Amino acid sequence: MMRFLTAGESHGSALTTIIEGLPANLPLDEAAINRELVRRQQGYGRGDRMKIEKDQIEVLAGLRFGRTIGSPLALRVCNRDYQNWQSEMAPFAEREQVREKVTQPRPGHADLPGALKYDLTDLRDVLERASARETAVRVAVGAVAKQLLREFDIQIYSYVQSIGSIAIKPLDTAILAANYEQVEKSPVRCPDEEAAKKMMAAIDYVKAEGDSLGGVFTVVALGVPVGLGSHVQWDRRLDGRLAAALMSIQAIKGVEIGDGFAVAAQQGSLVHDEIYYHSSKGYYRQTNHAGGLEGGITNGEAVIVRAAMKPIPTLTKPLRSVDMADHSPHTATVERSDACAVPAASIVGEAVVAWELALALREKLGGDSLAEMKENYHAYLKRVAKR
Repeated sequence: MMRFLTAGESHGSALTTIIEGLPANLPLDEAAINRELVRRQQGYGRGDRMKIEKDQIEVLAGLRFGRTIGSPLALRVCNRDYQNWQSEMAPFAEREQVREKVTQPRPGHADLPGALKYDLTDLRDVLERASARETAVRVAVGAVAKQLLREFDIQIYSYVQSIGSIAIKPLDTAILAANYEQVEKSPVRCPDEEAAKKMMAAIDYVKAEGDSLGGVFTVVALGVPVGLGSHVQWDRRLDGRLAAALMSIQAIKGVEIGDGFAVAAQQGSLVHDEIYYHSSKGYYRQTNHAGGLEGGITNGEAVIVRAAMKPIPTLTKPLRSVDMADHSPHTATVERSDACAVPAASIVGEAVVAWELALALREKLGGDSLAEMKENYHAYLKRVAKR
C-alpha cells in the first residue's frame, strides 16, 4: 500500500526519492523535514563532508499548499559537493575524462563484492551508491512517516547506548521521553554526561590514530497501538520487518528487539511479560522485555529496537588490500569519512523505524485520505476497548 525508492550517488548531483501510497490531505511541514536532515548531519566524530553539505529538501511533486494530494510524493536533496566532482560523476562524459580509477577495495566495504557482482573495473561505481550518504534521503522519507505517525499520537525517540567499550544501561522509556532534550543536546546523543565525555574522548583517540569506532543505538516508539503487523505469514511479522529495515542501514551488523540476546540466558518466567487488565486502560504489562512485539504483532507497549553499528570501514590509516588492476599487494583506498557515525546512525534508525510503523499503520487502517484513516483508527480502538 505504501512504498518508496531512492536514487542518487554520494557525489552525484542529488539524492531523490518517490513515496507512493501516502493518504491525501496529510499536512507536511517542510521545516520539520529539514530539521531531521540537520539532526542526521550532527554528532561527534563526523567528517569534513558535513561541513560542505547543508541538506535541505526540495519537493518536486505530490504536494500542494502543504498537503499531500494522493499522488506520489517526489523529494530531492541536492549534493553541494557535486560542483567539485562533476568531471568524475558526469552522466555522459567519456571515461577518459575521469582522473583516475579506484582499484584498491576497502575491507569491510561493498567495494570488492560490488565490483565482482556487477563486472565493474572502477570501484567508484560501487562506493558512490553504497555510501551512507544515501541515508540523507531516507531520513527525509522517515520525516514524512513521522508526520503521519504524529497524527495518531505516535512518537519516535532514539539515543546512543554505547560507543566502543563505553556503555550505559538501557533507559526507561518514560524517563527517555521526559528528558529527551538532554539527548538532543548531547554531541553523542547519550543522556549520561559522564559516559558522553568518555565516548568523545574515545572518538578523539581513534581519530588521532587514523582508526574508527562503532557502537549501539536504541530507537523507541511510544503510543503504538496493539495490532500492527501479523503472525499469519513470515513476511508480515513486524519484528522481522523492523530488523530488516535497521539492517539495511550501512554498517549495521546486529539488531535486538526488547531485551534481545540477553533473554537467551534467562528462564522463561523472567522473560515473558505478564498480562494484567484494568477497566480504565484495558490490557497492560508491568514489564516490556518483548520490546512491544509478540508473534510479529505490536502488543500496545512501547516498541524498543536496538542496533549495533560496526566501525566505519574507511580508515585514514588504511588496512591491507589488493589492487584489482594487477592483484599486487596494496593498502585500501582512503575516502573522506567519519571517525564515528553512531549518533548520526541513530537518526537514520528513527527514520527507518518510523517508515515501517507508518507502513504497518496504513496496512491496518487503509483509507485514501487522512480523515478516512482516522475514522478507521477510532473505530478500531473502540472495538479493542470492548474486549
